[in-house]
Amino acid sequence: MMSVVKISDFAKRHFDENFVGTKILDMSSDDFEERVNHILGNIPLYTLNNEAHNFVIDYNKYGQSYKYNIVDGYAPFCKLLFVENFTEAKVGSLPITLENYQYLRSGYSARREEELPTFSRWLELPTGIPKAEWLCIVCYDKEQMTKESMPKEAKMYDEAKENSIKQNVEFKETFFQWLKMNGISYTPYEDLYGVVAILGQSHPNEEPMKPETMLRNALGVEEGGSGHKLNKEDYLKSVDFWDKNATVR
Repeated sequence: MMSVVKISDFAKRHFDENFVGTKILDMSSDDFEERVNHILGNIPLYTLNNEAHNFVIDYNKYGQSYKYNIVDGYAPFCKLLFVENFTEAKVGSLPITLENYQYLRSGYSARREEELPTFSRWLELPTGIPKAEWLCIVCYDKEQMTKESMPKEAKMYDEAKENSIKQNVEFKETFFQWLKMNGISYTPYEDLYGVVAILGQSHPNEEPMKPETMLRNALGVEEGGSGHKLNKEDYLKSVDFWDKNATVR
């Protein structure tokens, strides 16, 4: 049965005790996925977004009421789903203070072997990490999920689309239509949205994407990014935020 959201293989790292970001260790990825889909009532995110943009809604499932909010993400294919934390997950970031500055660390790392390592910094707190009040669930639509599963074909598609713009030719084909037209076999992502990240937060508002993530996205799907071009204004806002805050490990 098709779900509204599906935990991607990439996002399953959040359910690994060795993961350095927000960890969910009190339930499986399947149980988490089922809970989120029940909260949403199996209604597509883009439909809810039209009605619930910037509003908090109560939805009663599992004998209790949940608050959630859906907003547009950094690109047309991205939605951010904020849900009251129903797990034991801790916050994923904290302001850098005089008290925790001594635990600030930095280094180069890659999320997967095929990615280029990027510079980042984080807090390694011995104790006292507060429980998250909200979960920010980052979702990509099925076309983007399919693109990222076949980076070479995605690059060809993006180049064809860019050339049509340069030549002032209308480019009507969707990614799936384009694949079919060019005789490229593929396995489409069946679910409406794929979860690519889960972020523990103390508030139901978007935190700026980290600068290194923006740079990776701009490099394209072949380097593990989404292919979304770098926006200088957004990048500088991100730098300002992450200069004062750090992820928690």
